[in-house]
Amino acid sequence: MAQDKNDPTWVNLGSRRIPKLRSADFPNADDIVRAGLLQDKRHADAVDVLLVNPPTPDGGYWIRTQHRVGRRTRENMVWPQVSLAQMAALLHPEYKVKVIDANAERMDWEKFTRLLDYYQPRYYLTQLTAPTLENDMYGVFLARARGATTMAFGTHITPIPRETMRAYPALDFALVGEPDLTLRDLIDHLDGKIDQRSDEMNRIFANHDPMYRPSVREDGTVEFSGIKGIAWRKGSEIVLNMPRPFVQELDDFPMPMHELLPLQKYRMPLIKGPFTFIVTSRGCPAGCTYCIKHVSYQYSVRLRSPRLLVEEMKILKGMGINNIHMYSDLFTVNREQVMELCELMIQENLNIRWMCNSRVDYVDEEMLQLMSRAGNWLISWGIESGNEQILKHARKGAYPDKARRALAWAKKAGIKNWGYFIIGLPGETEATIRQTIDFAKSLPLDIALFHVAAPYPGTPFFFEVVENGWFRPGTRWEQVDMDKGTVLDYPNLSAERLLYWQKRAFREWAFRPGPILTYLKMLLSDTSTVKSAISVGLQHLSWARSDTGAPIADELATGLGMQSGE
Repeated sequence: MAQDKNDPTWVNLGSRRIPKLRSADFPNADDIVRAGLLQDKRHADAVDVLLVNPPTPDGGYWIRTQHRVGRRTRENMVWPQVSLAQMAALLHPEYKVKVIDANAERMDWEKFTRLLDYYQPRYYLTQLTAPTLENDMYGVFLARARGATTMAFGTHITPIPRETMRAYPALDFALVGEPDLTLRDLIDHLDGKIDQRSDEMNRIFANHDPMYRPSVREDGTVEFSGIKGIAWRKGSEIVLNMPRPFVQELDDFPMPMHELLPLQKYRMPLIKGPFTFIVTSRGCPAGCTYCIKHVSYQYSVRLRSPRLLVEEMKILKGMGINNIHMYSDLFTVNREQVMELCELMIQENLNIRWMCNSRVDYVDEEMLQLMSRAGNWLISWGIESGNEQILKHARKGAYPDKARRALAWAKKAGIKNWGYFIIGLPGETEATIRQTIDFAKSLPLDIALFHVAAPYPGTPFFFEVVENGWFRPGTRWEQVDMDKGTVLDYPNLSAERLLYWQKRAFREWAFRPGPILTYLKMLLSDTSTVKSAISVGLQHLSWARSDTGAPIADELATGLGMQSGE
């Protein structure tokens, strides 16, 4: 008998028997998608290696470079990414390279992502610092999702390679320590181009490591365990290889590719027009327990020859750059180098205005006079504290009497003094902070900055903080920042008191006739920098006006129609 088509069981398929449960067999398109990423048509502007300083966490200006930590700047300093230009030069011309400095370009993530799509990098290199870690890793994630092999270097991943890679699976390789030759060696292995190296590049590898050997198996595949200076993934395991020796001769490196950088974007207070870095040396023999540079370079010191430095200055002058920061861990680490460089600059009549850093116990009056004659107009000094016991405990070794003498010599030579101070080093009390403030006010300083001590991973200070339980509960890496707040909680000095004294120190030093006059001179010295100078002043005022936790407020700058940091 035919079933009635009006019967609900005939018209409603849901009345039928449910199929038997089968084993799961999901469709898999991984291979197709992966093949599409790797075989995407590459256009003429596509690059082999993209070296990036990614967009910043908050859209403001941040200071970051190869062996320094990242921090938000209240001084509107835009730091040149010369370390990226140096690594690019070691890859060029065998590889097509591009540098993106999103910080200098005020680039947001949307535009940065479009550039990733446009340049289609096969390799993506970024730097990592503790206060910017999650932000930096977002760029790694974006690049990895587009098929790039991802690499990172810097002061965070060097002391914490395994745990950093474990937390961020989009990162393929860590470059541990000095990254320059490790980057070139790793990419040569990945691309199978070791036998295509120039004689000069082979000489550089042989000179820096007499035990160097390519790490390739008999069948031509890469044996990653033999590439020095990297951490890498072996299945689910993260392997840390033996360290790569330090580069012995910095003069062996090619000139940094300054032309890849947005040179006109780099700015610093009191400077008319753009500036950039020239790296004069690497490393510092001093033993300061809080210093991040020892994480990457330890206590090695390598110098570049004065003749080569002058040659680089001439190149930069030809590119319209007349302001130079002699960038080093300690510019005056070698008196002979400094004296020869200054004499050459005078002899060549370079007419370059330049800045540098120094310790107060690595200068003398004759040298400072010659530096001034050669165009040096500002020195930034790491003074840190006015208390000898604090300095001794931190192994600073430079005591207040030497600071007073060195700054007096510099002022007599016509050189401006920029002083850096640290609030909250071990042993600090409210009485020693008071001593530091009074000491700072007594010195011939044109600019002074007060930071809260930051226990960056890998420094002796970091291990001391861990051992004594001085970290605030729940601390994250992004909070290990010398400017935006503090992660320290001493038994006798809470985090809140450290921040209070940091701001009080700045207010007491800055709101006096001398510093106010310096700021007005900065405001009026160059009409093109008035907007930036006003922004610097407003940022400091909005930051210093309260005694609470210290993210920089934007409301005053917003009231003038400016973004904080512009």
